[in-house]
This record gives sequence, C-alpha cells and structure tokens, in this order.
Amino acid sequence: MFAALGRAATRHRWQIVGVWLALLAAALPLALRAPSVLQVGGFSSDQIESAVTRRVLLEDLDYAGSGLLVIFRSATRDADDPRFAAAMREALRDVATLPQVKGITYPDEAPQQVGHSGRTAYALIRLTAQPQRAVRLLDEIRARMRPTELEATLAGGLAFYADIERLSEEDLRRAELIALPFALLALLLVFRTVVAAALPAAVGGASVAVGLAVVYLLAQRFDLSIFALNVTTMLGLGLGVDYALFLVSRFREELRQRAPPDAVAAAVATAGRAIFFSGSIVFVGLLALTTFDFMMLRSIGVAGAIVVAMCVLAALTLLPALLALLGPRVDLGRVLPQREGRGRLWAALAEHVMRRPVAVLLTVALLLVALGAPFLRVRLSSPDASILPPDTPSRQGFELLRREFGAGELGPVLIAVKTVGPVTAPESLSALYDFTQRIAADPRVARVDSIVSIDSRITKEQYLMLYAQPGRVPDAYARAALAALVRGDTTLVQVIPRVSPTAYEAQDLVRGIRALPRAAGMRIWVDGTAAEVLDVTGRLYEQFPRALLLIVVAIYLVLLVQFRSLVLPLKAVAMNTLSILASYGALVLVFQDGHLSWLLGHRALGFVESSLPIILFCILYGLSMDYEVFLLSRVREAYDETGDNTKSVALGLERSGQIITSAAAVVIVVSLAFVAADIVLVKALGLGVAIAVFVDATIVRALLVPATMRLLGDLNWWAPRWLARWLPRWGGA
Repeated sequence: MFAALGRAATRHRWQIVGVWLALLAAALPLALRAPSVLQVGGFSSDQIESAVTRRVLLEDLDYAGSGLLVIFRSATRDADDPRFAAAMREALRDVATLPQVKGITYPDEAPQQVGHSGRTAYALIRLTAQPQRAVRLLDEIRARMRPTELEATLAGGLAFYADIERLSEEDLRRAELIALPFALLALLLVFRTVVAAALPAAVGGASVAVGLAVVYLLAQRFDLSIFALNVTTMLGLGLGVDYALFLVSRFREELRQRAPPDAVAAAVATAGRAIFFSGSIVFVGLLALTTFDFMMLRSIGVAGAIVVAMCVLAALTLLPALLALLGPRVDLGRVLPQREGRGRLWAALAEHVMRRPVAVLLTVALLLVALGAPFLRVRLSSPDASILPPDTPSRQGFELLRREFGAGELGPVLIAVKTVGPVTAPESLSALYDFTQRIAADPRVARVDSIVSIDSRITKEQYLMLYAQPGRVPDAYARAALAALVRGDTTLVQVIPRVSPTAYEAQDLVRGIRALPRAAGMRIWVDGTAAEVLDVTGRLYEQFPRALLLIVVAIYLVLLVQFRSLVLPLKAVAMNTLSILASYGALVLVFQDGHLSWLLGHRALGFVESSLPIILFCILYGLSMDYEVFLLSRVREAYDETGDNTKSVALGLERSGQIITSAAAVVIVVSLAFVAADIVLVKALGLGVAIAVFVDATIVRALLVPATMRLLGDLNWWAPRWLARWLPRWGGA
C-alpha cells in the first residue's frame, strides 16, 4: 500500500508539486488573515454553575454581559471634587452614545469605586455584548474617549482579552523568527547539505500555511480560540519538519543501493508508513480535546488535528514527489563533511543497557518518577492579568486596581438570589438580610454590596421600613441600589473578597457561600472569577478521564495494527506516561514555584493554569509516541530480518538513534522558541513540550526502551494466532 503510494508520487511528481503550489498560492493570503478571525476567551462552558448564573442575571435582571473599567487618576485633585466627576463624564461622553453601551456607573453613584488614595476612581462601562464580541469594541471606545486633565487607563477582563489577542500574534511572529533559523541550522547539522536540509523546512512551512488557511475558513462558521494559533504553529512546524526529516533520511539511505524511483517507494513503504501511524496517533490525541465543553480546548483540538493532517499529507505526497524530482541531487550544496559511524554509538549504548536491563530500568524509572513528584502538590487555577508583561496596559490597570481597591475588587463574587415573592416583600427582605449578614461575617470577605448592605449602621428593621414602599424610597443610594440590583423576585448580591479572585481562599469562599443555609424557597446561583475558576477546573477534570481513555485506547489500537503485538503498545503507553510526568513536575517547579523565573522572564504564579496539564497530555501522548513508532519500526524490521530480539533492538537503535535525536532536537528548538513568548501560558506550553520531548528522545528511548525490550524478550512481539491472522500485513517496498 505505502510502496504503491511512493511509486504513484514518482509517476505523477509534476502534477503533485503543481497542486501543492496552487494550494500554497491560495492558502498564504488566508493563513496571514487567520489571527483576525480567531476569538479571545473560550475558557468557560454553558454547563457550569457560573455560566448558569450569568444567564439568570441577564434574563431576570438585564445585567450586562460584560463590562470595562476606566480608571481615572489625578495628581492634584480628589475624586470627591465635583470637577473630578465632571472630567470623568466629559471623557466618556461620546462613549456613552455607542449602541453597545448599556450604561456607565460613576463613583458618585457607587462610592466603592473610589480608591484608597482618594485621587483614583473608576467608571464601569456596561456592555450588551459577551466578552468575545465586546473586545472588538475597545479600539472604538479608545477613539471616542475625550482627553481631560485626568489620566485614564482601561482595565478589567475586556482589556485583558484585547492584550492577550495582540500579544498572541506578537508571540507567534517572534517564535517563528527564532525557530526557523535554528531549525534550519539543526537540519544542516543533520544532513550536511543545503538541499536535503531545505526540504523538511519547506514541507513543514507548506503544512502550516495550508493548515492555517483551513483554520481561517472554519473560523468563518465556528468560534475558534486565539490560543489555537500558537499551538498549531508550534505543532505544525515541529511535526512537519520531523516527518520530512525521517522520510528524507530514509530516502538517502535507500538511494545508496536503489535507483531513485525505487528509493522513493522504499522510503514511503517504511518511513512513510511510520509517519502515517505516528501522525494518526497525534491526530487522535488532539481530537480528544474536542470532547471537552470548552471552546479554547476544542479549538486547539480541531486546529491542531487539521495541521497534523496537513503535515502527514505533505510528507506522503509533496515530499516523495520532490524527492523523485531531485533524485541524487538531494545531496547538492554540501556545507559539512559527512560523518560516519555515529550509529554504532547507539548500538553500543543499546548493548550496554541490555547487559544490565534491571539496573537501568529501576534507575531510570525512579529518576522519572522523582522528576514528576512535584506535580503531587500542584495547585490548579485560571489566569488573570498577572500572566502578562508588566508594561502591558491591562496589566498596569490590574496592578493599579489591586493597589487602590484591594485584590478582591478585581473579581467580585456575584450571587443571583431568587426569593418567594418580590424581593422587597418583608419576608424576602428579612431572609436576604440574614443571608448577606452570614456572608459579611466571613473573615475572607472585605465587603458585601446589596440592597440590604448599603450601610453597616442600618438594622434589619430599618431596611424593612426603608423599602416598605418600593416606589417611594427616600434615600438616594437606596433608590439607586434598588434600580440597579432588583427586578421582581430576583436580586444581585456582590461579595468582595479580601484576596485575589484566583487565590484558593477565594474558591473556598465560593464553596462556603454555596453551602450557606438560606430561607425556605430562596434559591441562589454564584458567579464571578473565583466561582468560574472553581467550576471550570472541576468540569475540566470531570471530563478528562473520558479524553484520557479515548487517547489510550485509540493509541493502543493504532500500535497494535502497526506492530502486530499485544505487548508493545502497553509498554509504549507506560513509557509515555513517565516522560509526561517529568514535564508536569517541571511545570510546578518553574511556573508555580518560580524556579528559573529570572531566566525565563516571568514571576511565580503560585499555580499551574488548570487546562495546561490536559493540553500537554493530549499533545505529548501523540508527539512522544512519534519516536516510539520510528524506533520500533526499525526494530521490527531488524526482528523480521534476524528473528533475534536482542540483536534487533541494537540494530534498530543503531539505524534510528541519530535521526530520532535529530528530529527531537528540531521539535525542542521550535518549542523553546515559544518560551520567549510574553504570555506565560504560551511560555509554559513551549517549555512543557520541550522538556517532555527531550526526556522522551534521550532517557526513555535510549535507556528505558532497550532495557524493557531486553527483559520482555520475544514476548515483545507476541500476539495470539487468531489475532495475527486478522491483523493486516503492510508489506515492504
């Protein structure tokens, strides 16, 4: 089958190259426009309680879907000065006329919007659009803001999302500028000739371009996250170059003893088959992300799977056609002398390991477990503006809010309360007062904002008198609170915690609020940053076992078909798990604890972003299996030749060790380029992939795999006869 594909690529080489050139010409303009159609956000799900709360608030209270904070500061004027308030209104006068602006709340209507210094205050712009759409309004809002004597800074979730979008594009461009030259250098060191080194780079670039064009077209119909951009480019460049490297290397090897058409057929029959199965594994791992409720994860899964499919397609069609056109000219442009005998180093290493398999197995397994041990104390949370560089506008607004208002002001806990009958009825009002007092008594709470907590000096009885006639409330603040926070039997209660909304204490506070006793018939729903962090993390790891099972079963079946063994797939799954654990441990040490932060340019987060271990698992389980597939393919070839398990392992490692290490070096270089990103999440993903691939291609493949294969002996290749008859034989060249 694969040999026939290689021969077909040779016969139709000009047509195949022509089709790919036409595809590239059409794809490049679309690929360049992909960032403009991708969405920010995607970290939430309609199924979690915090999302249900937002729907209740929107439907019953007409509570705006998103908001933008504009922080005003003066070096000379106090916020309670009428001229300060007049300047704020003047600055936002034209903004208020935008059709998407539902209203603006100023400090003279909400005294809590004045900062501790007395010279800082913020206005809250309430928008009708959801955050993913509202972020597109920021440029127009900035353009409509009038200059005044006050210094104005945009802050809050929308400003954060806008900076994420901008920095994602900048991070991608920076990573490409870093990755491509270093990848080309690595390829030159591997192939020693310009033409052979250029082929993988060209095929990898073509795969990414066509893949991003397909992502652009899909984004016209479906919401796809901006985070998919960096992940898919990293995967596309790494895998596209990897697959091409394996095929070009095998072609050059076959060219020593075959004519070019036969060398192409043999390369596709062997390395091409391994590429197909390896790509299938990565494809399945990424598709597992589509089983989650979260748009961000689904986007990475869909876009990543598309780019991986393009990498495999290019490696099995475009590259064989180019090799058929080039033939021996693939070695033109020699820049370094050819090195011989390096494969024997790998064979010697395998033989050394197989003489002491138990000692090597125990030592390496203990080392990998130790590297992964820090993950036992992982703290999972979601990001805030602290993941952005300090000079980013939304990060500056975030720090200003934290200094002037306290960490909790950045993300209040929002409680939608439904009562039996109108909220202002005496029984409902009394129950609401008791409920809010229990919350206010919690030491983790800085302030409660509701219609029954306007002033701590007002008693329950006085509130009952104050709202006895809802249409004729005498106090101005009480009237404003009633108008803003109550509709019929529904009201909003805002709780300001003393800690950051991403802190574990804030999540414990949400749990406590949800567990509070309440009057008969009273119902509550809880939203806010802390609630969403809690709900999102819970939902992610509730759904993770399903994705994990899908990946493991699918990978087992693919490897079973590829290697016709029941045992090898089990061993591969165990090996991959160990290398991924090492990467997880590094995430905790570097990003949660802050080790090496001086080198990587970030500060300790105190947590690991909750989706990161899942994304890494789905990517790495397939990516790490690449090297397992290529190594075992060569071992299987040697076993079919010799029938000797020990000798076949040595031969397989001799023939593939250098090229696997070189391929891993390219992926590591590409992944490390993303460590230069400004966004900490992208930095963490790049570092996690680089560490896992390094561990997998060196410690695991060079030491652990030979040791386990030596101990298992011929059992490596065991399958029942009935199964062996059922499994397909792929044939040779």
